Amino acid sequence: MNVDTISDFLAEQRDNTIDELQGHVLEFETLWERKLWHELTNKLIEFFNHPGSAPQRLQFYKVFVLKFADRINQLKLVDLALKAATQCLDNNERLAFMQSVATRVDKENSQDAHVFALIAVARVKLDLEDLPGARKDLDKAESILDKFDSVETIVHSSFYHAQADYYQAKQDFGAYYKNALLYLACIDVKNLPYEERRHRAHDLAIAALVSASIYNFGELLLHPILDALKEREEDKWLRDLVFAFNKGDLVQYDLLANQVQAHPLLAAHSNKLREKIYLAALTEAVFRRPPHDRAMSFDTIASETKVKPHEIEHLIMKALSLGLLRGTIDQVDEVAHINWVQPKVLDMTQIENMRSRLKEWDSSVEQLGNWIEKVGQDVWAA
Repeated sequence: MNVDTISDFLAEQRDNTIDELQGHVLEFETLWERKLWHELTNKLIEFFNHPGSAPQRLQFYKVFVLKFADRINQLKLVDLALKAATQCLDNNERLAFMQSVATRVDKENSQDAHVFALIAVARVKLDLEDLPGARKDLDKAESILDKFDSVETIVHSSFYHAQADYYQAKQDFGAYYKNALLYLACIDVKNLPYEERRHRAHDLAIAALVSASIYNFGELLLHPILDALKEREEDKWLRDLVFAFNKGDLVQYDLLANQVQAHPLLAAHSNKLREKIYLAALTEAVFRRPPHDRAMSFDTIASETKVKPHEIEHLIMKALSLGLLRGTIDQVDEVAHINWVQPKVLDMTQIENMRSRLKEWDSSVEQLGNWIEKVGQDVWAA
């Protein structure tokens, strides 16, 4: 397409553009004629980011952008393609379009853009419920990413976002939890729309609760995404439930039992949830004790965790095998000797308990010092 034809195209598009964006289209022609590719790319990104440009994006990309595609930053080219792809008629057209983009940027000096496009292809396949196909593309993207010393944050965030969606579709809750948090670490959570923050917080909380591999909720409890569950009354119970699990609060768990049973996924994992809250209650009971007083009888554990006496030994063995506790079990005397408990995020009540223990420790040290000073007077004098 020659300059005159480009001018005709831009003139036609300018006539079809909303008033607010007509100035952008005028600038496109000036920058095109002057071959200011960097400035033209940035102006196009501004144009594509505006909601009013939506009906024209795909045409702009195919007719205009591709004429100088090899002269601009390939990562930005894929970004423009992604915005244009939103105007495809359906997922099948979108898939073919993004596959052509991925092939175009599959060059030695633009592998970051190739990864970015591959991830986009995988996301469309997820929308088409082609999980094996999405997995293949994500694995290929990961193998390329592993070779980079550094890469733009947008590439990593899109990768973890797609990974999280894949594992959520597979109901692999532990892997979803890990990748969703990695995705959030790559972005500014405050820039997410409220509904997206709310849904992400909900999905993370549910994943943490039902996962067979997650027993420490500290990373989630400290993340600002969880605050999205405080803004609506119907969401607060889930946030309260996560905090209840963190401190093994059996009373709070029982108070929230109706909401748990009303949630299909939580109800389906009710037995697993009960075991997790018992384990949390056990680790909390150990944590509240000073290190020199962590020999606990089975009766004491049964009293504090509400677990049936004949299930206590299995509960302790489970905690030991998961690395939540370290110690030994005296099966004859029915006593658990615990010498370590996994650290956890503390709420204000737990912090106050630790403060009390530190005060007791300080008092004990002071008493020991006074005793040494008293009984050792003759030695000091000599």
